[in-house]
Amino acid sequence: MGDNNALISKLNKFSDVMLALGVVMIVMMMIIPLPPFLLDLLLALNITLSLTIVMISIYNVEPLQFSVFPSLLLVTTLFRLALNVSATRLILLQGYAGEVILAFGSFVVGGNAVVGFIVFIILILIQFIVITKGAERVAEVAARFTLDAMPGKQMAIDADLNAGLINDNEARTRRRNIQREADFYGAMDGASKFVKGDAIAAIVIIVVNILGGFVIGMVQRDMSILQALQTYTLLTVGEGLVNQIPALLISTATGIVVTRAASEDNLGHDIAAQLLAYPRVFFLVAAVLAVLSAVPGLPGIPFLSIAIMIAGLGYILQKTAKTAQETAVTQQEEKELEEVRKPENIVSLLQVDPIELEIGYSLIPLVDVAQGGNLLDRVVMIRRQCALEMGIVVPTIRIRDNIQLKPNAYVIKIKGIEVAKGELLLDHFLAMNPGTVTEEIPGEETMEPAFGLPALWIHEAYRERAELSGYTVVDPISVLATHLTEVVKGHCDELLGRQDVQTLIDSVKQDHPAVVSELVPAMLSVGDIQKVLVCLLKERVSVRDLVSIMETLADTATFTKDPEVLAEYVRRTLSRNISRQYIQNNTLTCITLDPQTENQIVSGVQHSDRGSFVNLDPGSMQQFINSLSNEIQKLTATGFHPVLLTSPASRLYVRKLTERIAPNLVILSFAELENQIEVQSVGMVKI
Repeated sequence: MGDNNALISKLNKFSDVMLALGVVMIVMMMIIPLPPFLLDLLLALNITLSLTIVMISIYNVEPLQFSVFPSLLLVTTLFRLALNVSATRLILLQGYAGEVILAFGSFVVGGNAVVGFIVFIILILIQFIVITKGAERVAEVAARFTLDAMPGKQMAIDADLNAGLINDNEARTRRRNIQREADFYGAMDGASKFVKGDAIAAIVIIVVNILGGFVIGMVQRDMSILQALQTYTLLTVGEGLVNQIPALLISTATGIVVTRAASEDNLGHDIAAQLLAYPRVFFLVAAVLAVLSAVPGLPGIPFLSIAIMIAGLGYILQKTAKTAQETAVTQQEEKELEEVRKPENIVSLLQVDPIELEIGYSLIPLVDVAQGGNLLDRVVMIRRQCALEMGIVVPTIRIRDNIQLKPNAYVIKIKGIEVAKGELLLDHFLAMNPGTVTEEIPGEETMEPAFGLPALWIHEAYRERAELSGYTVVDPISVLATHLTEVVKGHCDELLGRQDVQTLIDSVKQDHPAVVSELVPAMLSVGDIQKVLVCLLKERVSVRDLVSIMETLADTATFTKDPEVLAEYVRRTLSRNISRQYIQNNTLTCITLDPQTENQIVSGVQHSDRGSFVNLDPGSMQQFINSLSNEIQKLTATGFHPVLLTSPASRLYVRKLTERIAPNLVILSFAELENQIEVQSVGMVKI
């Protein structure tokens, strides 16, 4: 085995030189006369090469495994034409072109020039009209379809990459294979013209040889008409046959390569497996042959003999298939029994999907591509959107149907626990009044599931009317996609694990190794960084700028390891990104906190092993809740998002105090605002 590998390695090392010399020698053959014994050797080599190419074509699993075939087709065609020229030169000059051509002219066609000429013409017609024409058409159509399908295949690769089904290396490999496939079929479309031209050249050469030989034999060699015709016609036909048989083999290989569909096995195995897959077919064929054997005037023995053999083959196949089926059932039962006994079988039941979307049976069309559903594409876009906005890779969202749900209902689960649900009417549209529309539209009252806004399910007939009236009209799949997006964004902190953080750190390390090596693990562990990122994600702060986050952690981790305090420092670094989304016309409209109330909250902070918390007496706590609710209501009534502005020292503790009673309240500190931002306070929270 080692010697074989060494030999192959040496051949590969000098393969380019050998090919270049080979092409040059082929061209020289057309100029330099060859002795008959060397021509015999090259003709035998031509037949050997064509047989090798046919065998490789049969054993190939897919066309790209023989991607060199178009170039090889050109070289073999050139080689065959060079042999034609050399043989023609010997025939016309000496009346003798070696033993191989003489054998094909005398033995193969029985020394009869007319029979040989007819056989040669038949071979030419088979190659030119049947095989070459068909292979040319298949190559042309395959090239066209391959080029047309390239954008769709590229989009499929991008979708799989975004969904996390493949990595970057696999995506690059698949893109390269698509490009190679397009190049291959394009080259085959042109290379098939070589075979077609070779067939035409063979016809011209044989006519020229016969006419030229006839003239030379009579004028220069003083032969009679019959003697010249017999001699040169046999030699010409022999030369044509010895070259056209390899040409026919190459044409067959061309047809096999371009008609080879995607498969996991070679052509012989595929043909056997697919032709012998249905034993009942052989019984029907045997019955038809038996009927034909009984028809008067037809020879019964051939039909009856073949009918018996076909019926026997069908019986053997049926018996074999039945035995194989029984064996497969037994093996499956044993495998299932073995799986039940394995302890790993229990472990697999403990796995929990990070995100699940369960739908009722009436919502299945949203997922079924055949029915026009594009929910799977929407899920890919949701994961992409969350990656851009929140900076994390959202796990694969598992979608399954649940017959226990209402037909139009759906449930969103995070780590197996239901966190949101809703209902959709597929033949309706959701219309929401932005608050400025007075016209009433007939519909079924409901609540928009993502933000809890009042809405109507309206029939498609009222869609245009609702849009003209000013309603915001959304189709059902967009309602579901929006709800799913909000749920994912709201639970990003639960979806980010240590392994995910390690993946993010590894990606940063490729371009910024200095900050990673300084921070991890010398200052903070992966778990510590994960806790800081979770603190940010809880308040929907994007962690996409991980380089800035790690730079800040490297600067501040020297004097504190508290993830909540570290998160506050990171917020100041990311202040521009945090505050910009709540600023309109360079003005932040918000509510503020009374300084005395702020001091009271800070003085009530207590620290423990599990972190810090705010301890207020029940009366003060109730007054704070009432005041906060009133001010939030005033702010939202004016159309602004609820934002509470505090001092940097109290922001963290105010957040701890309000995260349960006002989870949607955004709390910013003065340190998170740029200097040119104007603050417009519309109220003050006080105790």
